[in-house]
Amino acid sequence: MKFFSTNRRSEPVSFKDAVINSLPPDRGLYFPEYIPKLPSDFFTILKSTSIPEIGFQVLAKFTEKDIPGSALLEITTDAFNFPVPIVQLNSNIYSLELFHGPTYAFKDIGARFLARCLGYFTQYLNREITILVATSGDTGGAVASAFHNVAGINVVILYPSGKVSNLQEKQLTTLGGNIHALEVHGTFDDCQALVKQAFLDNEINQKLNLSSANSINIARWLPQSLYYFEAFKQLREKQPVVFSVPSGNYGNLTAGVFAQKMGLPIQRFIAASNSNDVIPRYLKDGKYKPYPTIATIANAMDVGDPSNYPRFLELFENNVDSIRNSIEGFTLDDGETLGAIKSCFIANNYITDPHGAIAYQALQNNLRENETGIFLETAHYGKFLSVIERALEHSIAKPEFTNKFLQKSSTNIPINNNYEDFKAFLID
Repeated sequence: MKFFSTNRRSEPVSFKDAVINSLPPDRGLYFPEYIPKLPSDFFTILKSTSIPEIGFQVLAKFTEKDIPGSALLEITTDAFNFPVPIVQLNSNIYSLELFHGPTYAFKDIGARFLARCLGYFTQYLNREITILVATSGDTGGAVASAFHNVAGINVVILYPSGKVSNLQEKQLTTLGGNIHALEVHGTFDDCQALVKQAFLDNEINQKLNLSSANSINIARWLPQSLYYFEAFKQLREKQPVVFSVPSGNYGNLTAGVFAQKMGLPIQRFIAASNSNDVIPRYLKDGKYKPYPTIATIANAMDVGDPSNYPRFLELFENNVDSIRNSIEGFTLDDGETLGAIKSCFIANNYITDPHGAIAYQALQNNLRENETGIFLETAHYGKFLSVIERALEHSIAKPEFTNKFLQKSSTNIPINNNYEDFKAFLID
């Protein structure tokens, strides 16, 4: 299978080239030339299929020309080696817990697959790959963990100063070695703009073999479809199913729609947003109007101009009415998010992180009769302990895993929101 650019001004490329180069020369995003339909027997045997096996069967459709089946199965077995359980909260709402990986966030799934794909490809390259990644929260830690000490790969992570939690910062700044964390004086969108500009800089590209570990990379994005299959496997008797997806850069939501297009019987989606509500506004008036990023307590969703918007359009052939038939927008501000955390705990004795709380409230407000709602709980609440205690109005026990991160020493490098400074760091 080939991958084309959403801007359609670059030649289609192989999976290997799309992964290594990350972005097409015309500034679009790579997208599969077609979306294969899974055979009916796949869904028949799904109940007895493990997550690595689901990953192998789904992802082989896109990798078979570049990664042999035996190697792909090794990659999926190693990458997806933790559970993705569903927890019932009430009669018709469930939490899909995506935080059981090494960094306690859903980004582990895509980052670990991407790291292993690039590790496989670097065996046959004669030069190092430099990963550039911008993070608004959990991506940085997941990428740092996934790529730490992977031979032939250096990683540069940009994150906005003062706009990630202490634990998130520790996860991406304490590993050292081939992991370099840059603390940018700006917003996530500023970080993302610096990364994109570097990819388009001919001088840098002549000196470095650049790739990305954000969801703009096809090998980070495609695996995010897998947990929708896993959720369906666990709740296949509960139909019809609605997924409420905490949405910032829109990798998760577009991956869910992708799974639906492959044949997964999903009724509809809710794009659950914080105050950075560019897509919910787009669903109302049909006009895409990015605004400057607003800092919120659900910081991983603090994105004013989502990178995956081109894939969003591609999945629906630029048809706004088709998008509206499949996706409903929902928005909460910080005060309402704190209220959602508290009400979920009171009603269900279940603690959500701020992002999951928004998605939970979206189901509470919008789930229809006879529908089963699943919200994506994208990170462990322990990563946002001060927010949780503020919402619940009392202290709670610190999860044991937090101490191993918080006690480590950081090795971050402060830089200004200036491209020339960033470029100088890269080519120094």
